[in-house]
Amino acid sequence: MKRIALFLVVLVVVLYGSWPYYTIYRLDSALGAEDVQAIAPFVDLSTIRAGYREQAGAALKDMMPDSSRGGESEPLVEWLAESLRPLGEAALERTVTLDWVRYTLRDAAQRATDERPAYFIASIDHAFFQSWNRFGIRLGSTEVVMQLQGLNWRVTALEERAQDR
Repeated sequence: MKRIALFLVVLVVVLYGSWPYYTIYRLDSALGAEDVQAIAPFVDLSTIRAGYREQAGAALKDMMPDSSRGGESEPLVEWLAESLRPLGEAALERTVTLDWVRYTLRDAAQRATDERPAYFIASIDHAFFQSWNRFGIRLGSTEVVMQLQGLNWRVTALEERAQDR
């Protein structure tokens, strides 16, 4: 009985550990498809947009004078920043699309490998769990993060990293 239980535990761990790699394989096939909607099941656009929105907000906050950091807060600058925020969010909605995600992943694959056609899988430098529900993929200078959402692994972040020289 112990052997069966141990076998089942090992089987579950192996299946769970290979699950995101299988998703990468399916994403690679979807990236090669003509229809951009083929990657839709593998991408969480709202989470990707939220990440970029957060980064833009932090960058804007860093550029704003802050009285707590010894600077003076000017009402006109604050009003201008608040007025520009909806425009930036609308631009983000129009820019970060499935087409953009597909282009970004394909471009990262081309830059990361000399193989042509540049398959997503062939360009992966590193792919491993960051936590039990988060999986990181590095393609050259591009970091792709997948998270477990329900029963699916989905791309939730794309970031460009500075290359070490």
